[in-house]
Amino acid sequence: MSPAAQVCWCCFYAAGLIGMLALYGVLQERIMTMPYGGVVFGYSVFLVFCNRLAAVIFAAVMLRLSGEPVLPQAPLWKYLIISLSNVYASTCQYEALKHVSFVVQMLGKSFKMMPVMLWGMAVSGKSYSLRDWLMAVAVTVGMAEFLVTGPTASSASSGDAQSTWLGYPLLISSLLLDGATSVLEERVFREHGPSKFNQILYVNGLSALVAFFTLLVTGDAVPALAFCASHPSLFKDVGWLSITSAGSQFFIFSLVKEYGALAFAATTNVRQVASILVSNVKFHHFISSWQVVGLTVVFGALLGNAAKRFQEAVLTTAGEKQPLMPAKAAQDPESLGEREPPEAS
Repeated sequence: MSPAAQVCWCCFYAAGLIGMLALYGVLQERIMTMPYGGVVFGYSVFLVFCNRLAAVIFAAVMLRLSGEPVLPQAPLWKYLIISLSNVYASTCQYEALKHVSFVVQMLGKSFKMMPVMLWGMAVSGKSYSLRDWLMAVAVTVGMAEFLVTGPTASSASSGDAQSTWLGYPLLISSLLLDGATSVLEERVFREHGPSKFNQILYVNGLSALVAFFTLLVTGDAVPALAFCASHPSLFKDVGWLSITSAGSQFFIFSLVKEYGALAFAATTNVRQVASILVSNVKFHHFISSWQVVGLTVVFGALLGNAAKRFQEAVLTTAGEKQPLMPAKAAQDPESLGEREPPEAS
């Protein structure tokens, strides 16, 4: 394939991934913050269950097409630990949208570079470059300025300070659990070497079971289904949310397989910026002038890193592609690229 054709295909996969996840973000915000028949949908675990079920179907199809082993290649109890942290990280993420805006949540996705780095140092003894730390600091400072210089409440909340502050512990819990999940997955992959689709299948399968039993224990299974049945538009939105969640995996794995981790990392950085811009256009969020400054700092750090990653990806030959363990990405598109801090979504 000619260099020009390679660039075109890389741009196609990157644009497809960004578009798919931008749609995912819009649907997520629509479901969790906008009323259906005057009532806001409040069953976060149900959404997690639907997304994980879609990921299981995707992984099963890919296992069939790729010919990878179907039996688990790592102990199920290790997959279960990952599933527990994954399910409740996603649940906290959805619950946080009831109290803080989508923009705050997406900025939090950038902020979780720091938790991922700290978990990596504590659990895996990893070290990070000065560039990694500088980017993490820039994102953290930009997000802090955004939080203290303008409105951050969700449109689904009452808008008071108490409701907004309830969202911060949920967002922080989501970030900590996300960081733990990615580190644990990396450790399982390193110790047992499961194929990517095998790990995706079992982590998502167990995650779906965890979410299902959580729905049964909390008594939310029947009310969630009844809400969907009485609001067909919600049922459609949930269906599309799950489809975009699973569909994004085609672009993820194509990008990773053909162009490596660097191109994928750059794409996730651009995706964060695109998701915030699309959300503001679609839902007309108010942002103060000082918050624009904070966003500019974050965007500058993310886009600067993306440009460097794309440059490195172009210079990397096909035989030198950096390995990526995208199991986490297949579980939750909102958590893409958490293997290294600059790749956090």
